[in-house]
Amino acid sequence: QVQVAESGGGSVQAGGSLSVSCLAYGYTTSLLCMSWFRQAPGKEREWVAGIVPDGNETYAGSVKGRFTISVDKPKNRLWLQMNTLKPEDSGIYTCAAQILGDSGCGSLHYWGQGTQVTVSS
Repeated sequence: QVQVAESGGGSVQAGGSLSVSCLAYGYTTSLLCMSWFRQAPGKEREWVAGIVPDGNETYAGSVKGRFTISVDKPKNRLWLQMNTLKPEDSGIYTCAAQILGDSGCGSLHYWGQGTQVTVSS
C-alpha cells in the first residue's frame, strides 16, 4: 500500500519562496504518478501540479512559471518549489500518489495529511 507524508511549507511574505516535499512509502516513485493539490479556507481543493514517471510535468495555469514540481527518485521524495508567491497561493498543500498501470495513472489516489502554506501581503 502506498503512503505519502508531506513536510515543509510555513509562512512567507508575498514575492518570497517556499518548498514543500512529500515522502512516499511502500512503493517506488518510479512507478507513481504524483500530484500536488491545495485547498484554501472556504474553497474547493484544486490541483496544482503533477508529474509522471517519465518526467512529464503539468501545472495549473495559476502557478505555471512560478512553481516547479520534481521527484528525487533515489530518495522517493516529491518536491514543489514555489517562487514569487502570492497571498492567493495560501492553503493546505496535499500530496497525492497514483500507481502507474498498463493504461496510465490509476484512478485511486493515496493522499497525505497536508501541510500549511501561508503567504502574507
